[in-house]
This record gives sequence, structure tokens and C-alpha cells, in this order.
Amino acid sequence: MSTTATAFDVAAVSALPLDAAIGACQDLLEDPSFPTIHAWKESGGKVLGHFQVYFPEELAHAAGMLPVKVRGAPVEMRLADSHFGSYLCSILRSSLEVCLDGRLPLDLFVTHPICDAARNLAGVWSRNLPYPAQILYLPQNVNSAGSAGWLRDEYARLLGDIEGVAGRRVTDADLRRSVAVFNVNRRLLRDLYAIKRETPWLLPVDQSYVLMAIGAVLRREEHNALLAALLPQIRARTARPQDKIRIVLEGGFCEQPPLDLLAVIGQSCYVVDDDLLIGLRFLVRDVEQEGDPLAALARAYIDGSTYSPVQHDTRKPKERMLLDRIRGANAQAAILAAAKMCEPGLDEQVAYTKALEEEEIPYFVTEFEEKMSGFDQMQLQLETFVESILFD
Repeated sequence: MSTTATAFDVAAVSALPLDAAIGACQDLLEDPSFPTIHAWKESGGKVLGHFQVYFPEELAHAAGMLPVKVRGAPVEMRLADSHFGSYLCSILRSSLEVCLDGRLPLDLFVTHPICDAARNLAGVWSRNLPYPAQILYLPQNVNSAGSAGWLRDEYARLLGDIEGVAGRRVTDADLRRSVAVFNVNRRLLRDLYAIKRETPWLLPVDQSYVLMAIGAVLRREEHNALLAALLPQIRARTARPQDKIRIVLEGGFCEQPPLDLLAVIGQSCYVVDDDLLIGLRFLVRDVEQEGDPLAALARAYIDGSTYSPVQHDTRKPKERMLLDRIRGANAQAAILAAAKMCEPGLDEQVAYTKALEEEEIPYFVTEFEEKMSGFDQMQLQLETFVESILFD
């Protein structure tokens, strides 16, 4: 595995007082110049950027590349809008913007046909940027008996492109080592979310998001070390429960809500579960480390993954999965959020609201955009919603 630097001293950050350490992580996460990515490139490393929602980052990691989740940024659109229509969601436009202006330097871009707009990103990238772009086709019919084998071969096809960019062959042993690293990361993220569910007063939603999302711009080994150092400190906090309702936040599977919006929600509610950056937690259990690693990754996606509006699996009706998430987290209500212009997210809201009404579970519906600011009206509406539950 490569030990190329990423300009973020995990040991130094971990030694800070907890709130200062989380603040340092937030500063890095909100920096639109992506300093860890540039440091990696300047040290001779190569970067694979992948669009939302899920990508098997083990493939890039095993090749010595840095896998980076391309998730947009709250930046001014100066270049991208000449390539996209204004009716598209913000994450598509800002993701292209930071690549065109050089803030996010990549060596390979991978996208997925998760919606009508995203399916065309590889073509847009390949025409306008000097590095290759690929499409990863995750199976549309995961219930087919042949889906795992088909996906294994699709991973192998893409791995060939990764090897070409990385300039090295990836062995099964390389893949198994990467699977082991990411299994540790999955366990640590499960621990992070266990704190949210069991003692949410110890970890506000904006802080938990920072600690999870920073993994999108760090080597996974660094993210593992950071979480391993900070999670015990979070559990040792002496905060006491407040009079807040427990809610599940749904709608952050692709474009991400502003961090300030999450902070506003956290002032009134305990967010005990969510689908924020769900691709980082899409596999819900460890991937097998024996046998064919590509087959193991494929089986994990087919049989060991959570749900999202862009995965179609008749075994996991999304309305039922949302209800299971609410009940599993002992939540009292749901916040149904959707990014503006997001067709999959807005479509699912219709089904979600019907299911919640049938189960008599209160819900709050809202929209967001990554660059939005000023949350006074939304805060007032949310406080009214919360009070209607607390004083019912």
C-alpha cells in the first residue's frame, strides 16, 4: 500500500482536545481547495474520483491510488454552467466546477447511471478534462441469480482501467489487504452510528457528519486511526440528555446538505440515524476475506448492503426500509429532505410520506441545496414541528 502523504497530521489532530480535533476535521472538510488531495498528488500519488452513491473503493486502494468521493462543493459556478443546464442539481455542476478549475485534481473519474443526468457525466468529463472517465454499471436487477457473477466481472473490467492509470497490476493479495482496511473502517463507522442511536446527546449530527465525511478526502488508514482515537473520547463526554425528539434524517444519499443546516436540525432534534453519504456505509457488514476478493465485494453489494433511492431491489422496498430504520433507532419522527432538482430523491418523498402517514409517524418535509444559506424560516418551521410532538 502507498504511504504517500495527504497533508493532514492525524496524530497531531487526535492529540488535541476533542472539540478542537473535530474543529480541525471540519476545517479540512469545508476547504474547497482540497489540500489533502493536492498533497497526495504532489507526493507522486494518483487519485481516483468517483461520483455518488456507492463505489468499491477497495479497487483503487489496492492499486495504490487515493479514492476520493466527488460530492460537489459550495463554490461559485464560473466554468461548469457553460456545460450544464441550470435545471440540474447543484452537485453535478459544482463537481465539474472544482475539476475544471483545478481544485480537485484527478487521474481517473468514475460515475454511475444513478439518474438521467449522472449517466452522462463520463462523456462530459472525457470531453473537457485530460484524464479518462469511466462508468461503473451496478446491476439494475440485483434479484437475478446471475447478478453477483455479472457484478464481479464488471468490477474486474473496471479494475483493468484502474491498473492502467495506476501503472501496476493488482493482485488478489492486494485486494484482500484493502478489504481488511475497509472492513475496519466499516466497523468504526458502525460504532460512530451506535453512539448516535444510543447516546445522541454525546454527538450532534453536524459533528458525526464531519467525522464520517472526512473519510472521503483521507487515506482510509488515516481515517481509521482518527476514528479509533476520537470515538473513546466521545463516549467519555459528560453531556446530559436534553428535551429533544429523536428523528431519522432521510435524503442525503447524493447531494449533501450544508453543514449549517445539519447544525440547525441538531439544535431541535437528536438525529439518531440518517442516510448522509450512505455510500461510505453502504455495505452493512464485513466483506469476506477468503476466496476471490472481487466476488466477495460483489456478493457484499448484492446481499450485504443497505438501501438508497438509486438501488432497485425488490427485497428492500424503500418505504419498509425507512420504517425499519426509524424503528431500529427508536425514533419518534422523520425529516424527509431532498436536494433541489433531484429526481430520485423527490420521487421517493411521495412514497415515504404515504408510508409514514399509514403508520402515523410524524414527518417534516424540506428541500436543500449545497450553497444555501440563511435557515431562519426552516428553523422556525422545524421548531414548530418539534413542539407539536413534545406537547402532544
